Amino acid sequence: MKLNRLHQAYVWLRRISHCRGFGIQSPTDYRFVRYVVNEHWPYYAYESLGQNDDWLRRKLGLLYFRLANDRQPSRIVDWVGFHDYLQEGCRKARIVDEAKAVELAVVPIKTDFHRLFQECNERSVVVFQDIWQYPEYWHCIEHDPRATVTFDLYYCGIVLFDPKRTKQRYLINF
Repeated sequence: MKLNRLHQAYVWLRRISHCRGFGIQSPTDYRFVRYVVNEHWPYYAYESLGQNDDWLRRKLGLLYFRLANDRQPSRIVDWVGFHDYLQEGCRKARIVDEAKAVELAVVPIKTDFHRLFQECNERSVVVFQDIWQYPEYWHCIEHDPRATVTFDLYYCGIVLFDPKRTKQRYLINF
């Protein structure tokens, strides 16, 4: 199901008070939202990536590119087909299919997150795509005790696993 422009505007307006890290007190989370999630400056590979993709695939692809560029993982799990964006973000990373010792993973929302989270550590980042289609499933993920920091971007959700951090959920206008 594709989102139309009117619905996209509605979602954006509903989340207007959650733009660019407003209200985030944690310096780490603010930096992540401001300079990875909602970065507006062009990166070195933007012109070559996703020129023929629709607006949502390109928007998510560029986010995944920035995420891989920021985290610089050695292994990336990609179960949704964004290999080109992820590989360009971290050229040294191997794109793998098995979820073992997860560093960065981009997976569909209906993935068995219990098994996936067993392979995560404090440096892991898991992105669930299309959380807007299954909000109740996303809420189960957010409430899992292993998921310490979550970012709801409407189109996808990002989960961090640092057990030293206080559990925090953010709603972000992306």
